[in-house]
Amino acid sequence: MTVNVLEEIAPSFPRPQMRRSAWACLNGEWDFAIDARAEWQLPADARFDQKIFVPFSPETKTSGVHDTGFYSAVWYRRACDAKHPGPGKRLLLRFEAVDYSTVVWVNGKRVGSHKGGYTPFHFDITDVLHEDGQQEIIVRAEDDPADLAKPRGKQDWKLEPHSIWYPRTTGIWQTVWMETVPETHIHSIAWSSSLDRWDIGLDAAISSPSAQKATLYVRLSAGDQVLANDSYEVIAGEVHRKIALSDPGVDDYRNELLWSPQSPTLIDAQLELRDETGKVIDEVQSYTAIRSVTIQGDRVILNGRPLKLRLVLDQGYWPDSGMTAPNDNALLHDVA
Repeated sequence: MTVNVLEEIAPSFPRPQMRRSAWACLNGEWDFAIDARAEWQLPADARFDQKIFVPFSPETKTSGVHDTGFYSAVWYRRACDAKHPGPGKRLLLRFEAVDYSTVVWVNGKRVGSHKGGYTPFHFDITDVLHEDGQQEIIVRAEDDPADLAKPRGKQDWKLEPHSIWYPRTTGIWQTVWMETVPETHIHSIAWSSSLDRWDIGLDAAISSPSAQKATLYVRLSAGDQVLANDSYEVIAGEVHRKIALSDPGVDDYRNELLWSPQSPTLIDAQLELRDETGKVIDEVQSYTAIRSVTIQGDRVILNGRPLKLRLVLDQGYWPDSGMTAPNDNALLHDVA
């Protein structure tokens, strides 16, 4: 798969807990149009008369639009090179966040819709791809600024931000990207941990067009130390397991694995999905951590010990780019 992108704004992998190698970033310049009263319903209605720098919302300076007025819908259009992924594979078009109600067309065909301004979503666009590799993506996002019933975070409903409220965020405000996956693939994973039992919980969902038998292989490691190397049969498209870390006795190395602000130890995870012949169908890289967090009265207890907190209110906004971090370094600085 090849996609024309602007390398200087391509971020790191947008979903670090499920990393694959076959992906492409679609951030950069898109055609853009404001539909103030949400009158346009189909791509043929839209009159693209501006450019916008995705993934920044049109209210921000960084987007290149910087229109802080009231409007109910916006439209995006982008052409890109994306070949068919090949037999047994699918091409997914992913959006990390679009505020608020989204409809997407690829090559003139509607591929899906989504509601919710803060959650990622995707569409399988394999069956609508052009054979010559030239693809057109059109996105419509509707976000009525006067609708106070929908989740809006701290977005203001007045023309000028007031009191504790911040400028509105309309349309695409997080990374847009494409990913190639096998037809049978790891759809999602979620990690948990128990310090009392010294185990790591894994909940995995497997997407498959058929009742194909599969086994999930899981390898956990911390540096050069292998903590677990197990395999689990996929039952009804799911795997739910607790992976216990063996008790070594008096010299308990497991304490060195505990995550804390002073020692933010992460455990690397490699997951392979194999068919009944042992062939690897899909593989992803992930990570997790071991820690326990509880509350005792007015104290936060981390790994069984009180944790002193010195807190600063961080609103998660940037002056020129709104809710969207201007780059990866800015985001890292914000959470450090």
